[in-house]
Amino acid sequence: MFLEPRIGDENRGWIEVIAGPMFSGKTEELLRRLRRAKIAQVRMAIFKPHIDIRYGQNKIVSHDANYFPSLPVKKASDIRKNVGNAELVAIDETQFFDEEIVDVCEELALNGTRVICTGLDMDYMGRPFGSMPQILSIANYVTKIHAICMSCGHPATHSFRKVKDNEQVVLGELETYEARCRKCFNDGMNP
Repeated sequence: MFLEPRIGDENRGWIEVIAGPMFSGKTEELLRRLRRAKIAQVRMAIFKPHIDIRYGQNKIVSHDANYFPSLPVKKASDIRKNVGNAELVAIDETQFFDEEIVDVCEELALNGTRVICTGLDMDYMGRPFGSMPQILSIANYVTKIHAICMSCGHPATHSFRKVKDNEQVVLGELETYEARCRKCFNDGMNP
């Protein structure tokens, strides 16, 4: 559960993380928080990795086709350069950024900025993904979202890759991935 800051905490930043497998609603939850901040007239800067062009280059988009404009950047230091006077910085698909993303988030929070990161906490092999473990450990608030297992209907915590490819990063949607619970994920990995 996310708590708003108390009166007098205006200059204290923090880090929120929304994590989970593919198709769990991470970006939708981020968009919900951004819509609320927009209503409150909070100055925002929204970023995504330049490699994520699944729904368009200059916006973050949920699987339900809801979106917010965003700036695609190549590396974490580009976020620092483009924050401006934002009170809230949102970073979608955080797992795709380089290791410096941890320092960028920490610096922003120390400077009084609310930072919201979304990302896959595990890769297609069920291993911690990118810098997400470090960001999860320094976050003030963590929201872990589950999907529905496409094999059995139980809560899903894993992103199962349906195609043969050993690269860690393979962009795709329903044709490439499906959400699975721990048991169905392991059954699929060890047929």
